[in-house]
Amino acid sequence: MRIDVFTIFPDLVAPWTTASLIGRAGRAGLLDLRVHDLRAGTSDPHRSVDDSPFGGGAGMVLAPEPVFTAVEAAAPPRPLLLLGPGGRRFDQAWATELAGGSGFSLLCGRYEGVDQRVADHLVDGELSVGDFVLAGGEAAAVAVIEAVARLVPGVMGNDDSALDESFGDGLLEYPQYTRPADFRGWQVPDVLRSGDHARVARWRRAQALARTQARRPDLITARGGFSADERALLAEFGLEALS
Repeated sequence: MRIDVFTIFPDLVAPWTTASLIGRAGRAGLLDLRVHDLRAGTSDPHRSVDDSPFGGGAGMVLAPEPVFTAVEAAAPPRPLLLLGPGGRRFDQAWATELAGGSGFSLLCGRYEGVDQRVADHLVDGELSVGDFVLAGGEAAAVAVIEAVARLVPGVMGNDDSALDESFGDGLLEYPQYTRPADFRGWQVPDVLRSGDHARVARWRRAQALARTQARRPDLITARGGFSADERALLAEFGLEALS
């Protein structure tokens, strides 16, 4: 999978692409991560990428020429997504959708945003990582790449690791434990040490349902509530369905 990132601060993104899971995947040939400096698309001696907004107002705006020039020179994979607060909210379903393709690209906004002609005539859509404001899109780009890349077959080593995670089925993940079984008097649940794999799987499912109900009831609502089987599963482990 090829992923291109366009930014005026490539040094904020490029080092991250060589580390940990993402770095190993790149060295193994599973990911092709390319970070482009938007200043490479400038034509003036000062390498200016921004200008004051027409109509007045505070701040600066990324100008269209360097953005168009840098993107057209790179011929990046599509879709090309502009990172900004006005975009569609990024979620696990979108990460899975992007992971199923051959690549995509991200354009990092800065300052007061980008010239509207970039949004209208260059990118394929806009993406937001949440209802908050960042100084630029670089941190958001890293988050999107991490979420997508780990779903690409082979990147995580064990592809089953991605099957039972938070949001994969509209639920938060069940609680996890490791050794020691007794830490400061806090015991690992007996069911996890029982060796009964079928019961462990039921317990984990029940815990995922209960945890989601307690922490993210909006996710339960989005799933249409609990099914009769899920209510029975919760009751099996002494848990209550509140809705």
